Amino acid sequence: MDRLIRKFRLLLLAWLHRSRSGPKSFVRRFSYKDIKMATDSFQRIFYRNSHAAAYQARFGDGELVLVKEVQAFNQEKDVFYREVRLLGRLHHRHLLALQGFTTGSKRLLVFDNIENGSLKEHLNDPLKTPLNWKTRLQIAVGVAAALEYLLLFSNPPIYHVSVTSSSIMLDENFTAKLSDVGHLSSVQSYVTTPHNSCSEDCKSQECSNIIFQLGVLILELVTGQSSDEGDSDIVEWIQESCFRRSIDKMIDPDLGDNYDSRELKKLLIVARLCIKTKDKPTFSVPQILRYIQKKVDFPCQ
Repeated sequence: MDRLIRKFRLLLLAWLHRSRSGPKSFVRRFSYKDIKMATDSFQRIFYRNSHAAAYQARFGDGELVLVKEVQAFNQEKDVFYREVRLLGRLHHRHLLALQGFTTGSKRLLVFDNIENGSLKEHLNDPLKTPLNWKTRLQIAVGVAAALEYLLLFSNPPIYHVSVTSSSIMLDENFTAKLSDVGHLSSVQSYVTTPHNSCSEDCKSQECSNIIFQLGVLILELVTGQSSDEGDSDIVEWIQESCFRRSIDKMIDPDLGDNYDSRELKKLLIVARLCIKTKDKPTFSVPQILRYIQKKVDFPCQ
């Protein structure tokens, strides 16, 4: 009976997500010349990793967008157009929406505005407005909600996600938006896993890697320190058995005393569990999201 109730709940949630998303968005074809000019010949780099690069583009009317280049797209034309179609179907308030694409010497995706830049800038740049505690909580909950949508409600599910402070954009209201999302796997081939593969019991290696990244992100939100793909002091610190003794020394100085210590400690427990799941998956993204919402009294996203 419990299994039947859980299955019904998942079907109901999927229907609700689809009903909220509305019809497929119109995807515009941009002029390659305009994009090149708006990015200063691709000099305005937001972030770059092993599979993609993202640029800031400013058009003549002042509109800001994010332009993304994925290496695999420059070799496979069919892959690029399929990605455009699939990304155009994604609708979630914590995902950067696809506006359109362009083709030329590079094949590029164009996403919504990025009014306040990246999360990393606000955590590391002293000239940027420091993020208060409530905003940091909202970012953690929002990112977890977006991951639940990608793994549970997208068809096909999306495992190719980069959850880093440099790839999380903030809009004019400081709402977090995942920007590095795609249907390509790490070996640059499409994931063909059936839609029901990532249920609430999902404990696959792909899911565990995403959960690990979420844990590192939470640590960055609490400490204000950057992490280089999880290989950093903050990851080592949270795994120590006596980490609680040094929490006060690790908290981001920009927060001052303006945070709820109860919420902060519970968020660190979530981060610790996420970090540990890299070696042995024990729970799913939906379970993490519900736990955070329950512990820090945040509503569903």
